[in-house]
Formats: sequence, C-alpha cells, structure tokens
Amino acid sequence: MATFSYNATDQGGKIIKGVLEAVDQQAVADELDAMGYIPIRIRVAEKKSGRGKGAGLSFSLPLLSSRISPKDTMLFTQDLAALLSAGLPLDRSLTILVDACGSKPFRAIITDILHSVEKGHYLSDALAKQPKVFSRFYVSMVKAGEAGGVLEDVLARMAIFLETAQELKEYIASAMLYPAFLTGVGGVSIIVLLTFVLPRFSVIFENMGQSIPLATQLLLSFSAGLKAWWWLIAIVITGGIYAFKKYARSEQGRYRLDGLKLRMPMVGDLTRKIEVARFSRTLGTLVHSGVPILQALDLVRNILTNRVIAEALEKVHRRVKEGEKLAGPLADIGVFPALAIQMIMVGEETGRLDAMLLRVADNYEKIVRNLIKQFIGMLEPVMILAMGLLIGFIVITMLMAIFSINDLPF
Repeated sequence: MATFSYNATDQGGKIIKGVLEAVDQQAVADELDAMGYIPIRIRVAEKKSGRGKGAGLSFSLPLLSSRISPKDTMLFTQDLAALLSAGLPLDRSLTILVDACGSKPFRAIITDILHSVEKGHYLSDALAKQPKVFSRFYVSMVKAGEAGGVLEDVLARMAIFLETAQELKEYIASAMLYPAFLTGVGGVSIIVLLTFVLPRFSVIFENMGQSIPLATQLLLSFSAGLKAWWWLIAIVITGGIYAFKKYARSEQGRYRLDGLKLRMPMVGDLTRKIEVARFSRTLGTLVHSGVPILQALDLVRNILTNRVIAEALEKVHRRVKEGEKLAGPLADIGVFPALAIQMIMVGEETGRLDAMLLRVADNYEKIVRNLIKQFIGMLEPVMILAMGLLIGFIVITMLMAIFSINDLPF
C-alpha cells in the first residue's frame, strides 16, 4: 500500500484535497469516484521529513516563483483533460482550475482564458492570446481537437507529450549537474591556489634571493598577473560571454554553431538523436490528433532547436507537398538513422504513421538516456584527471622551487 495525495472536485465544483492509501493511482480514482468526487490530480504523497529524495531541499525564490514554468502548463493540461473527460463543460472546468491553481501568475492567465470562453470564443483562440505560455503547436493541437469534437482526448495526449518532454529535459539537466559542480569546485580550488597560496610563496622566494626553476617563475608571474589584473580579466571574460551569446542569438551565428554541434564527435550523434526523438514525438502527436501532415511538419520545424536540421526539414515539407511520402525525403537529408526511416516507412505503408512515429520517439528517448549516461561516465573521469593534473602541476612546481632553495635532490 502507498500513500497518495489527491485534488478532486464534488458535483458542486468545490475543490477537495486529501490523502488516501491504496495500491495504485487507479485504486484511488475508483475510491474517489465511489465517494462521488471527480479526480483532478493524483500523485504519490511526498514525505515531509526524513532523508528521502528531496528532503530538506524545498525552497522558493520570490523572483523565480512569479515565472510560469512548463510544468505549470503540463499540470493545467492534465487537470483540464481529466475534468472534461469526467463530463464537465469547459467553462466550469476552467472555473475549477482557477480555484485550484496555486500559482498567482498562472491563475491570472487561466482567468483570462475563462473570460474569453465565456464570451463565446473557442478555447484555441483564448490560448492563442497567451503565446508565451501556449505555443503554436499547443494551440494547433487544441484547434484540431475542437474541430474533431475530441478535445478531451487531444488534451490527454498533449499532457502525455508535455510530461514526456519535461522528464527528458529534467533528466538531461540532472545528468549535467555533477559535472558542472565538479568544474566549479575545481575552478575555485585553482583560483585560490593562484591568488592566495602562491603569492605567499613568492614573498619567501624573493627574500631568499636565490634563483628558482623557470616553471616556477612562469607560474608565479601568472599568479601575480592574475591577482593584479583580475578585474580586467573579469571584464574580458564577461564581454566575451556577452558577445558569444549575442552571436549565438543571431540567425547566422545560431546556424553555424548548430552545424558545429553536428560535426563534433559524440555531441553531434547525441544532438541528432535528441532531435529525432523530439521530431517523432511532436509529429506523431499532431498527426494522431488530426492535424494535416503539411501543417504538422511546419509546426515541427519551429519546435526543433537545431536550425540546421530545421532548415533541412523545409526540403522535406516541399517534397511532401509535391506528393511524395515522408520516409524518402527524411532519408535524403541525412539526419535520421536508418532504423527510424524504416519504422516511418512501415507506418506509412500500414496507415499507422502516428503510432510508428510515437514508437520511434520512445526508442530514441531511451537511446538518448543511454548516450547521456555514457557521455557523463566518460566526462567525469576526464574532468577529475584534468583537474588533478593541473593542481598537481602547481604543487610539483612549487615543491621543485622549495627543493632547489634547500639544495635537496629532486
């Protein structure tokens, strides 16, 4: 038995929160249904104390809490799909979500959407007024659901899509956390050695009046320069970062950097597979929801982060528009692996393109996770070795100078 927290609503629209013990989430939903409640959200209850995952790490920053995260959009989609599937009308479902929303900025957005719907506008039109929260892809999905009379089904699929994308994003971020921490700690250690420890040794060497090894002289000169001109170095580094970011945001710069990523060993292969997974998941979800293939390809091209691959899809869009099937043009751009092309080809031949695209996405998301594990597994020892060699070089250089002053053999 596990403990689950739930948000539900009664027949009058009142929000009810509580905790239940059950075998799984379906059992909780069945029990809530027997009690006459409509389940909105059911999750495993988080432990308030102890050393479990995330214990003692819960905090909020005022500046960050005012921002609307992709997770807010995902939860809104899940909750709205659950309420519509329970048979509640759209305006009442949105009213319930306004009351249940814990984020004030997002509550204001849902309220604005509710007012637009109450005035007679379609939900897709109301969502389109919030482009920073709901993308063109999201709005097109909802519009297709409204046209086909299957809005709750489309929202349910959209919720799965957003949850899968969020999980992959969080996995990549968490995988890079330790290397980033290791780089930060190693960098701080080297800076402390160069700016605080070595200057003390330089005073000793000056007072001794004896010659010291060339490597030590160079290291001490570098340390003195770093300590004296740290502000200029900081300005140069900051300016370099600013200039690089500005260049990376430009159309030409972003295209060249994306092309460089694809040519880099390991990074290029990982980038391709991430984009293949994103392309397949998005296109499969759109096609399954009834969006025409040409419109879906146009939306997918704007979602991909690598501009080289996105521009290559323009050729695919043009050839599909001319009457070709999807698999052939995808194979010709040289981005998609042969296995993915074969699966898409089978999907077109059997009339189950959407299902095969989603299967391709599942496969390549697993491959991406494995590649990230391998990449991090190789990166960590390389970083540790590099930091160790650099710090070891500094220590050995100073020891050489000490031994030379004391006329000891090294």
